[in-house]
Amino acid sequence: MEVNQQKLETDQMEKAYDILNKYFGFDSFRPLQAEIIEHALAGKDSLVLMPTGGGKSLCFQIPALVMEGTCIVLSPLISLMQDQVEGLRGNGVKAAFLNSSQDQYEQQGIERELQAGEIDILYVSPEKLTSSFFLSFLETLKINLIAIDEAHCISSWGHDFRPEYTQLSFLKERFAGVPIMALTATADRITREDILAQLQIEAANQFVSSFDRPNLSLKVLPGKDRLNVILRFIEERPGQSGIIYCLSRKGTEDLAKKLNKNGIDAAFYHAGMSSRDRAQIQQDFIYDRTGIICATIAFGMGIDKSNVRFVMHYNLPKNLESYYQEIGRAGRDGLASDTVLFFTYADVIKLQSFVDQAGQKDLQNEKLKRMIQYAESAHCRRKVLLGYFGDDLQEDCGNCDVCDDPPERFDGTIIAQKALSCIARVKERAGMNMIVDVLRGSAKKDLIQRGYDKIRTYGAGANISAYHWSRYMLQLLNLGLFEIAYDDHNVVKLTEQSEAVLFKGKKIELVRPLSLSERSQKKTFTRKKSKTQLVQEALFEALKTLRAEIAAEQKMVPDLIFTDATLLEMSNKRPVTLRNLRETEGVSEYKLEQFGERFTKLIFDFLQEKAQAGEKVKGSTYFQTYELLQQGKELEAIAHERGLGVATIYGHIAHLYLEGFNVDLKEYITTPELFAVKRAVDKHGQSSNTKQHFEFLEGKIGYGKIKIGMLILKNAK
Repeated sequence: MEVNQQKLETDQMEKAYDILNKYFGFDSFRPLQAEIIEHALAGKDSLVLMPTGGGKSLCFQIPALVMEGTCIVLSPLISLMQDQVEGLRGNGVKAAFLNSSQDQYEQQGIERELQAGEIDILYVSPEKLTSSFFLSFLETLKINLIAIDEAHCISSWGHDFRPEYTQLSFLKERFAGVPIMALTATADRITREDILAQLQIEAANQFVSSFDRPNLSLKVLPGKDRLNVILRFIEERPGQSGIIYCLSRKGTEDLAKKLNKNGIDAAFYHAGMSSRDRAQIQQDFIYDRTGIICATIAFGMGIDKSNVRFVMHYNLPKNLESYYQEIGRAGRDGLASDTVLFFTYADVIKLQSFVDQAGQKDLQNEKLKRMIQYAESAHCRRKVLLGYFGDDLQEDCGNCDVCDDPPERFDGTIIAQKALSCIARVKERAGMNMIVDVLRGSAKKDLIQRGYDKIRTYGAGANISAYHWSRYMLQLLNLGLFEIAYDDHNVVKLTEQSEAVLFKGKKIELVRPLSLSERSQKKTFTRKKSKTQLVQEALFEALKTLRAEIAAEQKMVPDLIFTDATLLEMSNKRPVTLRNLRETEGVSEYKLEQFGERFTKLIFDFLQEKAQAGEKVKGSTYFQTYELLQQGKELEAIAHERGLGVATIYGHIAHLYLEGFNVDLKEYITTPELFAVKRAVDKHGQSSNTKQHFEFLEGKIGYGKIKIGMLILKNAK
């Protein structure tokens, strides 16, 4: 029985890899994806934490296609589910959605398709899923998986709590035996625990992917002269899509108007607009008709756009969860993208006033403090950001403003040991300010009452000022050496990393505290491009133009044809045949059939134009040879004209043949020569090197002809 189960699991994973390639155009899974999929195929519940752009959707889409039945996906926004369904259909997957945007007849038609087993993946809104009639209908179907996207919305501890998500506890009871997969890009420990409790899947396995998005550069700039900085930034990135987050509705409108006055295509978006206007702005952005959106946090969750090249924060976000999720909308295709945060204390004061009027005041206040600490940090920003989510980055990232302009560092191991020892000796029952007071030997009444003046670390850091201690404590917090228990009166707790510093000799580097204004900021955003990069960029832009034309014809989102990452790979590898285009990551069988010929033709024409102009670019040398062959010139004449050896021209012919060009290899080798090469191959094998065959034939047949003969013989088998 166990052997049969193992075989079933092996067969299912083989099918998963086939589906990955056939429908999505990838040869391998990203980190954790295979484990999550295998877990779901085994019928087990899971909580998946994976950064935006990390491939969360494939974690439920693949098992949905492997298993018999239909996968139900709960999605909070209509626009998001519509985009995802369109993307799946664009890959040949049978997918649909049900929500309030459809009339009764549309919904009934989809329900009939569900009953007929014609839909593999169904996206639904929370309101639809929780209706008693629809639930009864679902119970008549074969449901293979329930996926809950944006699962942080379930928890009141989360940054985007949605009350309608709290009604999902019934799922485990009503769909017993059906695995539940909760997915989110941002959730701290408390939020994760709450999600599991709310869904009644406390025993679910938690898959926490690295939160690192190395393709995103991280920069914090002073808020002074923001508009001119933004104008210069955009000017250096013509044609790129970007989002600029503002704190207020009026702020989005004012900034968009200022950008428009400076000739920049920008629109604003906020919750005070009509739903129709918001939908239109969002559509224009997704379809690349509008380049830049100035928006409040109301914009973003429903954006399924992979080629956002930058995200800027005109104002300070209210917490690191929101900030991380918002910057995560940049570079979802894995290409280099920029994030810029403007920091002013005016924003801090404004946000503090919001916190004072909000629920869970203590929690929100602490989260705001961590946001401020990130903005003021003198350590690698990626280390600080990942440390907040419990992700330990060993080395500085080299892709943030602090790494670009590093501050003065020193060995702070003794300082760290004193602080961590103090936390341990107060039995992890004090907050950061109290720890500093103990270390400095304060005589405050509360400290004395608790008996902290009697512990060994009392006064151990009296030689360091309160200001410097507070800065060092923030650095230790940002390095993940302790954490704040928001759910336990904001006391500080040691982490696994603390033990390494206290007992295992791990060294800690600290930074001498400097204010943000004292740190010099790099003034340029530009990256110098080589000639090769410029040619690649020209082809990339031509491919984007073709994609836009097809998108307009098909009324599709451009990204759903091919992502920027796929186009970039095309511009690098330059496939001119369908076979080679299929080998490009992101080109599925369905997309190859739909769009392949137009893209290979464009690349062919581009390289042919470069060849005719005599430009030496990757791929053009073969086209130059091909052009001369088409003119009927002899190989010796081509070699002479191009200043190359005849053997090199033979190599070009072999390459052109393998690339799928109309080249008759038998024109370039006689029958006796081919038979001679066959004798050599029979003697030494097809895999032997050309030199071995050349020596066997006593140099009577050149290397070029041997290559041609070997190709003919190989393809004759």
